[in-house]
Amino acid sequence: MKAMISTLSLAVSLALAAPALAAQKPAAAPAAAAKPTAADADAFIAAAEKDLFDYTVEASQVNWVNATYITEDTDAMAARINAVGTEKSVKYALEAAKYIDVPGLSADTQRKLNILRTGLVLPAPTTPGAATELNQIATNLQSQYGKGRGTLNGKEISGSDIEAEMGNLERTPAEYAEMWTSWHDNVGAPMKDDYARMVGIANQGAEELGFADTGAMWRSGYDMPPEQFAELTEKIWQDMKPLYMALHTYTRWKLNEKYGDAVQPKTGPIRADLLGNMWAQEWGNIYPLVAPAGAGDLGYDIGDLLTAQGKKPLDMVKAGENFYSSLGMAPLPDTFWKRSQFTKPADREVICHASAWDIDNKDDIRIKMCIKVNADDFITIHHELGHNYYQRAYNEQPFLYLNGANDGFHEAIGDFVALSITPQYLVDIGLLDKAKVPSADKDIGLLLRQAMDKVAFLPFGLLIDRWRWGVFDGTIKPADYNTAWTQLRTQYQGIVPPGERPANAFDAGAKYHIPGNTPYTRYFLARVLQFQFYEAACKQAGWTGPLHRCSFYGNKEVGAKLNAMLEMGASKPWPDALEAFTGSREMSGKAMADYFAPLKAWLDEQNKGKPTGW
Repeated sequence: MKAMISTLSLAVSLALAAPALAAQKPAAAPAAAAKPTAADADAFIAAAEKDLFDYTVEASQVNWVNATYITEDTDAMAARINAVGTEKSVKYALEAAKYIDVPGLSADTQRKLNILRTGLVLPAPTTPGAATELNQIATNLQSQYGKGRGTLNGKEISGSDIEAEMGNLERTPAEYAEMWTSWHDNVGAPMKDDYARMVGIANQGAEELGFADTGAMWRSGYDMPPEQFAELTEKIWQDMKPLYMALHTYTRWKLNEKYGDAVQPKTGPIRADLLGNMWAQEWGNIYPLVAPAGAGDLGYDIGDLLTAQGKKPLDMVKAGENFYSSLGMAPLPDTFWKRSQFTKPADREVICHASAWDIDNKDDIRIKMCIKVNADDFITIHHELGHNYYQRAYNEQPFLYLNGANDGFHEAIGDFVALSITPQYLVDIGLLDKAKVPSADKDIGLLLRQAMDKVAFLPFGLLIDRWRWGVFDGTIKPADYNTAWTQLRTQYQGIVPPGERPANAFDAGAKYHIPGNTPYTRYFLARVLQFQFYEAACKQAGWTGPLHRCSFYGNKEVGAKLNAMLEMGASKPWPDALEAFTGSREMSGKAMADYFAPLKAWLDEQNKGKPTGW
């Protein structure tokens, strides 16, 4: 994710003063303030963009230091600079609202005013001290997460290590339950009161901006009314739900075969800690447990291939860069290699959660990761670099357009490139022996392996913000935070915790994006958009085989058309950007459904006679 206006809550206001009044006699009535004009709005935008550009460079530098060197001092520095940004953002948003209905506005100015008004994440009210308190809470929540620890066999274990161990199939159900429970208890629960206080402050700020609550403000940034956006995302989910249900049914049965009725029953929800991921958001780590006989053995694991060739974290990043270079994109700058965090330092606390940064709004682009030599991180690198190449592509746009067409676009770019990490691509880069490319009879295995991550994620990608929207609008009270969280996870994902949760639990806080205050629907949109982008790229490359076997690695025509879309940034409504690359203005799950259609037919066959749902 990019350190930008939407994620750092950056903005400033140069309040345009009313014209000075000539000296008047005491008895005379004051002159009325002149109504703002389109020229005033243009001047306001120009001043705002210049100030924001300068501010975000400093703020990005401070936040980078805080994320890569967590101490009480860097926490304090980040809280101070972000408090400035929050105050600026609220003032700018309030000022923008004054110009929104001025006659004669150009389309460009109108769009920028809307971006200023809806681009906040945590809006502070204008009450003195509110911005400082809001940012202190937000910074502390992120730091609590970054310092979080769980336990394994009674011994303390870090966040990045616990993520890896949750995917270790040699662990027992009791060990999974211990890691899951300790992480959620140690990391989530202490945040609850601060989180509730933060919600209250942010809602006051959103109301000052004319929104019902913070969640309504988040939903207003998609070139359509907030209600329409909520309906669009729900419709896409309902279209994809039959595929998820088929995958859930099949996976539950396989887990029952592995662990027995006492651990995972044949009916009802799946135990969340058995799915190979702390949040059960992606299930790829348990693929060996569900792989179909014969077809399921793909003959290789990317992590094993990397290890066999002695590849190091830096080699993995070089491989990611090579993919984008093969599309005709310029190499990453030297500063990327000098300033990025690729591995976890041994001497200090850092936030390991992978992210991509644009420090100077030009070409100081970086990634921050704690890379391990495995398949997940190989794919994540391709994803994070997608953010960086997007950032660099639109760096000639005005400041307020230094963003994706919508936030789902930013997440989808790297993901759709990662879909091209096919067996043939691995051969092309010398990682896989051509003789070991899985034959066509392995296609179901290839698709199932992808679905365990891509399809399994869909309901999780939707429910995170469904929960937050309820928290923000007050339908979910602090006393019910955890009950509502568990209910939504059961409703959408069909999963449950490994044991009863205490009333004061705050399991949502154990997921980075909650204390990190990162809107999450973008990731749901990215899952859908990446398949639309991928299908379009494969058509442009002239691919005629099964869609999931397509790799557009090395195709410079695809690269040129892709870069043309990326260069647009946020300068046009997202349907314009979507059309520029795919030819369609409609966001739809059809491409994803088409990609997995052979798997859906196979799953339906496997699931005959088995209970579906929970």
